[in-house]
Amino acid sequence: MYMVSELASVLRKKDVANVVRTRTVAFPDKVKIRTTALTTMEVPVKVNSVSFCTETEECREKNLTEVTEFIFLGFSRFHEHQSTLFAVFLILYTLILAGNAIILTIIHIDCHLHMPIYFFLSILASSETVYTLVTIPRMLSGLIAQDQPISLAGCTTQVFFFVTLAINNCFLLTVMGYDHHVAICSPLRYTLIMSKRVCVQLMCGAFSTGLAMAAVQVTSIFTLPFCHRVVGHFFCDILPVIKLSRIDTTVNEIINFVVSLSVILVPMGLVFISYVLFISTILNTASAEGQKKAFAICASHLTMVMVHYSCASTDYLKPKSENSVEQDLLLSVTYTIITPLLNCVVYSLRNKKVKDSLRRAVGRNIS
Repeated sequence: MYMVSELASVLRKKDVANVVRTRTVAFPDKVKIRTTALTTMEVPVKVNSVSFCTETEECREKNLTEVTEFIFLGFSRFHEHQSTLFAVFLILYTLILAGNAIILTIIHIDCHLHMPIYFFLSILASSETVYTLVTIPRMLSGLIAQDQPISLAGCTTQVFFFVTLAINNCFLLTVMGYDHHVAICSPLRYTLIMSKRVCVQLMCGAFSTGLAMAAVQVTSIFTLPFCHRVVGHFFCDILPVIKLSRIDTTVNEIINFVVSLSVILVPMGLVFISYVLFISTILNTASAEGQKKAFAICASHLTMVMVHYSCASTDYLKPKSENSVEQDLLLSVTYTIITPLLNCVVYSLRNKKVKDSLRRAVGRNIS
C-alpha cells in the first residue's frame, strides 16, 4: 500500500537528480489503493504539491548563515614543535611587554625626554602593546590547546582592532619621520611647529585614519556569507577570513588591496620625501661630525620604517596565492612579534637618550 510519504520518496528518486534549485512535484488528486486482491478504491489526497531542495545555491545560502564561530588552523602543521614554538613566542612576548613598559616608564619620569619625538615614541609603544595583545595571547593559547573556537563577534573585534592599530603604527612612523625632518631642516622653528597641540592633532589623525580604514575593512569582510569554519591562520587576518566565503570575493579583495595600498604607499612616500629633504639639508649645511650625529639620530627610525613597511608590503600587496601557508605564517609572525620586538630594541637599547635616562633612573634607585 502506497502512502503519501512513500510516493514522495519514489518521486524524489526519479525527479530530484535534475533539479537545479527547487523543484515542485505535483501529486495526483486521488490515488488508488488495493483493498483486496480483486478490488481497489480511490482515496482523495489533500497534498497537491511538495518542494524538494537539493545541494544548490539556494540551499547553500541557507547554510552559510549558520557559521557563528571559527577555529584556527594555527601551527598544526608543526605539531611536533608546538611546545618549542610556545616557549619561544612566550619569551619574545614577555620581552615585548617589558620593553614597552620600560620605554613608557622612562619617558614619563624623565623630564629630559619630554619632547615631541619621545611623545610619539610613547604613543607607538602603547599602540604596539595593545597590537600584540590582540593577536599573541590567542596564538599562545592555540599552541597549548587546539580547536579553540572564536565567535563571529570575537573575530570581527579582532580584525577591527588589528587593522586599526596596524594602520595607526604606520602613520605614527610617518609622523616621527616628519618630526625628524622639522628638527633637522627647521631647528629654529621646531618648538613652534611641533607644539603640544600639533603633536596631539597628529596623534589623533593617525588613530582616526586607522579607525576609518578598519571600519571599511570590517564592513567589507563581515557582510560576506561564510560557509567554512577553519581559518588557515593563528588569528583572524583579512585574507584568511575572506577565503572562508564561497561566493565571489573579487570586490572584497579589491577593497582590501586598495586600502592596503593607500595605508602603505602614502606613509612610505611621505617618509621618503622627508628623508630626501633631510639628507639634502644635512649634506649642504652640516660638517662631517654634524652629519654623523644627524644620521645617528635618524638611524633608529629609518631601520624601523624599512622593517615595518617591507613586511606589510610583502604580506598585503603580494599577488593572490603566491605564497604557501608556511610562508604566510612566517610573514605573520614577523609583523606580529618580530617587528614590535625590534621597536623595543631599537628605541631603547640603541637610543642614547633613552639609555642615559635608564642609567639615571637605575642609579637613583640604587643610591
